[in-house]
Order: sequence, then C-alpha cells, then structure tokens
Amino acid sequence: MPAADLHEDFKRLLKTTPVIDTHNDLPYQLRWQLHYEINEDKFKFDEPLGSQTDLQRLKQGGVGVQFFSCWMECQNPDELYSEFEVPSSIVRDTLEQVDIIKRLVDKYSKSMKFVTSADDALRNYIESDNNKISVTMGVEGLHQVDTSLAVVRQYFDLGVRYITLTHNCDNPFATACTTIIAGKEDKGLTELGHQCIKEFNRIGMMVDLSHVSYKTMVDVLKIAKAPVIFSHSSAYTITNHERNVRDDVLQMVKKNGGVVCVNFVPSFIAREGVEEATIDDCVEHVLHIVNLIGWDHIGIGSDFDGMGSTGPKGLEDVSKYPDLVVKVWEKSGASEDDIKKFMGLNMLRAWKECELVSEAMKNELPVEANWSGRQWRFPDYITLCPELFPGAGTSKSTPEMFYKVKRLNFKDVEGEYDLK
Repeated sequence: MPAADLHEDFKRLLKTTPVIDTHNDLPYQLRWQLHYEINEDKFKFDEPLGSQTDLQRLKQGGVGVQFFSCWMECQNPDELYSEFEVPSSIVRDTLEQVDIIKRLVDKYSKSMKFVTSADDALRNYIESDNNKISVTMGVEGLHQVDTSLAVVRQYFDLGVRYITLTHNCDNPFATACTTIIAGKEDKGLTELGHQCIKEFNRIGMMVDLSHVSYKTMVDVLKIAKAPVIFSHSSAYTITNHERNVRDDVLQMVKKNGGVVCVNFVPSFIAREGVEEATIDDCVEHVLHIVNLIGWDHIGIGSDFDGMGSTGPKGLEDVSKYPDLVVKVWEKSGASEDDIKKFMGLNMLRAWKECELVSEAMKNELPVEANWSGRQWRFPDYITLCPELFPGAGTSKSTPEMFYKVKRLNFKDVEGEYDLK
C-alpha cells in the first residue's frame, strides 16, 4: 500500500489508539535553561520552541500519552562509583522535576491532563477526542531515591509510574551498563535490588531496564512478577551498544510479557556512522525485535530533548512519529492490530498488568529492607528519650551512630534555658 494511503490509515487509527512515548527529557531542559521559571513571557509551550518538544508538534505527532522523565545526573556522570553516602540534594532535585511536570500540565490544562493509571490515560485520550494528551512520568535511576525504598513509595504516591533501575552509575540496587563499558565487573542485581523489585511489583511501579547492565537485565527478568519495560533502548544485534538489548534478553522479555520501547539516539541505532543515522535505522531495530519476539513487545521511547544532539534524519522531533509508524507499517506489511500495539497498546497492556499484579499483592506488607552500608546518625541527646519497648534503643544502634551536640546556655528576662 502506498505511504500516502498508510498515513491516512494512521490518522484513522489515532481515533482509538494513542501514540505513546515512554521517554522524553524536556523537564531537564526546563531545569537548566529556565531554572523552572515557566511563567516568564518568553516560554510558551503552545508555540514553537527551539527544543524537540512543544505542544504543537506533540499534536502533529499524534502523541496521546507522554511519559516525561524526572532525571538527575549521577554524582560522577558516566563513571562507576561506589560512594553512596555522600550528602546530596538528589531527592530535592527529583521532586522539583515532579513539580515542574505537574505545573506544566496545569498551565496548559486545555491540552494536557496528568494521569496515574493505564485506564485513565486511555480514557482521557478517547473522551477528549484526541485533543488532550495524557501525561505521566518516570524517574531515571535509583540513585535518585538515595538508597531508600521509602522514597520509591513516595514517588509512586506523587504519580511516578516507572523507575529506571540505574542511570550511568551503579547504586546499592543494581549495576549499570557503563560498568561493562568501563571494563569492570558486572555484579547484576544486589540483594537489596531483589527486595526493590518485590516492592515495585507490590505497589505497581513499572520496572525500567534501560541503562542497566546485561546481568542486571537477566537477574530482574528471572524474578519479576509483572511485565518490565525498556523505556528507551534498542536492539544490540543491530547496533552493538551496551545500552541496547541482546537477543537472549529479548526472549526473556517475551516470556515476561514486557515491552522494549525503541530509542532514537543516533549512537544507539546507527548501523554506519552516528552522523549518518536515519529513520530507516530505527525501523530496522523495530523490525528486528518484532521478527524475533513478535508484535506484543515493541513500543516507542524516543529520548527527545535528552539525546544531546538532533535526532536521526527523519526523526528530528516529536512531530515525526507518524513517519516512523508508516515506515514500519510499509516495510513489515503488519496488520492494523499489530501497528496499534506498536503505537501504544503494548505499553497500556504492560502498565495495566503491573496494576493487576499490585492488586493481587495488596495484602503483602511494605518491604522494609535497608541498604547494609547506610550510615545511621543521631544526636546523642536522643538517648534520653524513653524506649518504645525494652531493648528498642539498643537493638539496632551502636555507639558510633551518635554524635555529640553542643549545649548552648543563654539567659533572657525570664531565666536560663538549655537549648539542645
């Protein structure tokens, strides 16, 4: 069928099937370029911007559900590190990303709506007659929870629906692919990481395996009770980059019911030189995955506004999704049902299944595992407080955990006070 006819068919499919992009880094652009000050006159999201993302082009691209990424860089970007107790503002900075996504949606509420479930995402798209984009979010790396599963739970309560297990650094939960690139040992998922996957499944947080090491992928896929996603990764067989997914892992994804959302970053998809990357390279990654494991496990995860460059030729910005879908359709000869899966139905299905697994686990208690390397610190005067029960004050504490607090005595008109 001619491409022109397929474009018309694509428009028809959009009436019931949204394009879903699982990874867009626009919030970080708002951080570094605007310091989150989106009320200033020059920032108009409903008019053309110099970035790869704005409302006009999202609508041109048929985007119905957009996962915006809450990303904060590792302490030592692109390097293995093991010092996880260095004080940082990583949770604050992540919360600012959550905040700016919600404020952006509120400011342009005629065109976007924040959603927290698969059903709500599709319902909003259909009921708005495709005129209101469903927006949700993911967090790009467990370094952004500062070693704490409590932070994972709070992110979920704020509306985060997936967390990438690593970014470009190891953390107490898992090994990153940059470790392999650096020639270091791939330790995979840690014991705390195993507990983390259990907690993700319990609360309904989708597990994202983009950026993780090969062994981490395998370890997670052996134990996950719910479908996993790769929010922005491609096929290793086509482009040998550790950010991509090997064929044996793809087979495990099929068994798990997960979804690989193909990335557009030129260095991850190029078959020749990075500068020569085109939309056709992306099509080859899609077709490799569907030829190997079928149409039930493929999606779109562009990484727009986070790729540090322009997109591949033909996939320069968020308006270009129709061209990708049509090229895949034209080259594969796929059925309409299969194309709809690629556009977004696979992601909605995986998201929904994660919710159902969570519902089945609702009677399980929250996971209370703590990182063994955590340095608990308390002021010495806290030991003056009564114990919750006999031995409670000494069962987990050691003398090294307490630090001395200088007592300040001062006088005022009413007398002397002991200020702790």
